[in-house]
Order: sequence, then structure tokens, then C-alpha cells
Amino acid sequence: MRTCVGSFVLVGLAALASPVVAAPAADDAAAARPAVAVQQVQLPLPGLRDEAAMVLVGTVLIGLGAAVRRSA
Repeated sequence: MRTCVGSFVLVGLAALASPVVAAPAADDAAAARPAVAVQQVQLPLPGLRDEAAMVLVGTVLIGLGAAVRRSA
């Protein structure tokens, strides 16, 4: 029960602190700079595709969950 209450307190404090941290400063120098439009170009880079990476991460998480379940 104590762990559950502690978790709720921690989540509540994080939820309350996030708007305070995300608020911009009053003397923000970035507000004075004009906005610039930039075109983004996606280059085909060698490496692991996003879909393959997601499959690998999911497989690892399933394996980790099975290992934790067997150890408990």
C-alpha cells in the first residue's frame, strides 16, 4: 500500500512540476529572433530501419518479461 501511495505522490509531483519547467523564461532571447523556414530532407542512411528496430526492441522486452515471470 505504501508503494502505491508513494507512486501516486511521485506521479502527481511530476505532473505538477512539468508546466512550471516547460514555461519559457520572461527574458527569453529566442523570442527576439525571427522565425526561419527550413526544408528537411530525408536521406537514406545505411543502418537498421525503424521497423526492424521496433521488432527487436519488442522481442527483447517480451524476453525480459518472460525471464522476470519465471524468476518470481
